[in-house]
Amino acid sequence: MSDSWDDYASEWDTNKDAITYAKNAFSALEDYMQLRNLRIFDFGAGTGLLTERLAPVAREIVALDTSEKMLTVLESKELPNVKAISGMLTDTLIETNPLLQEPFDLIVASSVFGFLEDYELTLAMLRTLLTEGGSLVQWDWLASESQPDFGFSEQRVIDSLNQAGYKDVTTNKPFIMKSTHGEMRVIMGMGKR
Repeated sequence: MSDSWDDYASEWDTNKDAITYAKNAFSALEDYMQLRNLRIFDFGAGTGLLTERLAPVAREIVALDTSEKMLTVLESKELPNVKAISGMLTDTLIETNPLLQEPFDLIVASSVFGFLEDYELTLAMLRTLLTEGGSLVQWDWLASESQPDFGFSEQRVIDSLNQAGYKDVTTNKPFIMKSTHGEMRVIMGMGKR
């Protein structure tokens, strides 16, 4: 596997698993909350497979990703209420980027946190971007007994969201991804500011 998400950008939107994951995440999100007219931050947006589904109901979406090529694919979709930022989420980016000055009603992170160095620190930074009562929703692989170091345990998600100051923290397991290699369950973590 390549070290750079840029290497996957041109083919990502034809990846059946990525498309199914985004479709299932959106469906689980619709079951969790009302999405109409929200200002949304798609953290780790990639080519925008989830953003595309959110755009018709959102007031505005800001999509952040470290891969410029992934964001180029997203921008080529010309979604009128979507603006993209290329870069890492840092305190400096939060303080200086005009798109991050107005708080968000919802932050989504689809299969992102497992790729970050500091999950807990990132959760705390993201919390500062939410409106009072705004929600953060994440989807990541659920750790299993056979692979405890891959993905997140339910307890880690709950503890990390609580530690970062989120309220009304809950989790569920909304869907399973199946492949020729077996099944992988997805955990959905939710918390409010």
